[in-house]
Amino acid sequence: MWERVIDYFQTLDHRPIERTLYLVTGMLLLWMIEGAIPLVGLRYKKNKVNHAAVNLTFTFIHLIIHTGFAVIIVLLSDWCRTNHFGFVYWLDASVIGAIVIGFLALDFFGGWLVHITEHKIKFLWRFHVIHHTDNNVDVTTGLRHHPVESVLRGLFFLMGIIVSGAPIYSVMIYQTCLVFATQITHANINLPPLMDKIVSYLFVSPNMHKVHHHWKQPYTDSNYGAVLAIWDRLLGTFMKLNPGEIRYGLDRYYPNEKDEDLGLLMKHPFKKHPPTVND
Repeated sequence: MWERVIDYFQTLDHRPIERTLYLVTGMLLLWMIEGAIPLVGLRYKKNKVNHAAVNLTFTFIHLIIHTGFAVIIVLLSDWCRTNHFGFVYWLDASVIGAIVIGFLALDFFGGWLVHITEHKIKFLWRFHVIHHTDNNVDVTTGLRHHPVESVLRGLFFLMGIIVSGAPIYSVMIYQTCLVFATQITHANINLPPLMDKIVSYLFVSPNMHKVHHHWKQPYTDSNYGAVLAIWDRLLGTFMKLNPGEIRYGLDRYYPNEKDEDLGLLMKHPFKKHPPTVND
């Protein structure tokens, strides 16, 4: 079985259309589920389609940028294999070991570490704040990243490959899981509270991540994880909040009534701002 799994993911980077189908299929499915079991009642500026158009524009740009990173990822992973560099090779890990090591490293560097860095460094927060400006968090919010932030996330992802030495099949397994996790954790779906709580001990659950999108600190500065919840629990950045108390948007940094103004969202990080998150 493992041989078939490895063979499939080993060449998945050569099938961009298939990878895109994962993204589109998951998004459409969750889009429908949101209508059936919404977590909160969202109030779109115009309608859900217009809101999605803004977020999907950012998603499209993000995918273009990371298509470029895909070439670097393959080259870097091959370099690690050739030079036996990274924990996968230092520990002489098995196939399963390589998957686990790669998953942990990529989720830490490309998920938790880059995220908390964006919150703690003023200049980077300017770009990440675009993700937090969304007043109606749903499945389309997941890849609402300013292009500069997309580049930063790509660089941290490369750091995870260097440290772990993750072979390409491990990278593809993680990236596939990340696509679905990003969609699920942002989707406006109401899971049974007990299920959500159990899931959040290991994986980032929808309710857990929604706390991160609450409009007030310190909740905004918590729950940074992407796929795994263990980093927030181990490193003291985990917080809980009743879903019924969550309100999206920001209490400063950006006008909430302009959260669907695409032009302003693109230009805003480059303008002079009032004191930022770390002032």
